Amino acid sequence: MSSSDHKFYNAFNLIPQIGPARFKKLGAYFGAMESAWNAGAGEYAEAGLEKDAIEKILENRKTISPDLEFEKLEKAGIKIVTTKDDLYPKLLLETHGAPALLYYRGEMKKDELAVAIVGSRKFSIYGRQAAEQFARELSQAGLTIVSGMALGIDGVAHRECLKLKNRTVAVLGSGVDMNSIYPSTNRQIADEIISGGGAIVSEYPIGTPPLKQHFPARNRIISGLSLGVLIVEAAESSGALITAKFALEQNREVFAIPGNIYSKTSQGANNLIKLGAKLVTKAEDIIEELNLESAKETKKAREIIPDNEEEKILLENLSPAEPIHIDQLAKKAKMNVTAVSSLLTLMEIKGKVKNVGGMRYIVAS
Repeated sequence: MSSSDHKFYNAFNLIPQIGPARFKKLGAYFGAMESAWNAGAGEYAEAGLEKDAIEKILENRKTISPDLEFEKLEKAGIKIVTTKDDLYPKLLLETHGAPALLYYRGEMKKDELAVAIVGSRKFSIYGRQAAEQFARELSQAGLTIVSGMALGIDGVAHRECLKLKNRTVAVLGSGVDMNSIYPSTNRQIADEIISGGGAIVSEYPIGTPPLKQHFPARNRIISGLSLGVLIVEAAESSGALITAKFALEQNREVFAIPGNIYSKTSQGANNLIKLGAKLVTKAEDIIEELNLESAKETKKAREIIPDNEEEKILLENLSPAEPIHIDQLAKKAKMNVTAVSSLLTLMEIKGKVKNVGGMRYIVAS
């Protein structure tokens, strides 16, 4: 599709009353959005639009310049892909109510194997550890990680991919222009996602603030872009559960990591498991369920080999799931705490171990 028609897709999208259903009617009747933009009230009625929507189009056409609005996108480095374009994500296109157009910065891909990782904004050490592990292992297995770049589990998943220099996609409930990204601290991660070969995506026009009502709608895009959705940690009323609901409606797989039965942030994920979501404890569970590449190959790629006898002793006393305090580790390894501290620092630099906080360590599996 030519950028000329993109101009008119963008112009129509600046009118709040024109959503996926009305875009579909306009496309079916007029073909090109340029023809639709220049139509009269009678033609809009024949296309199936309601009186209120027609009035809004005619009213907004007086103040919206398709050319000037498109220039704003070009200056901000924002591109458009529509359902009529070959580049539109294939999985999302298959869903009901797919956005007529997406705004994006970075690299868009039509066909990609992706899994969404979502969860609570307020997370535990366990939740962060699980999000990092699954994002890391799924990413290493060649999957794109999709999330919402929100504070909490979303951000943890994106950052883990960035550490590995692997692709990740963030779906926003605002415009993708830098000024619309909220909170402002997320602007840096947005830049890193783009420069790292990923993308930030939204159905909302440039300058759209992150309004509360936008987030449930954007969650359908997160699940729609993905083969399955992993809920890491979520309270009973968490937005992550909305994403899980959309995933089920879109015939996607829903996975959940079991959590502490006494933790409020685990109640949502645990309830999903009771309702039939697949309980997962390692990335291979997801890879096998989705019939993707061999779990054995993934495990082999993550194998950690000690460089000396001291590292071997520490690795034998460390777990990828249960953090251990440095004092306890020194006792188990029968080594001096100062020596263990120095070794752990070097091993962390090498990517073999990870400090999860409070001088507690795990194997960076």
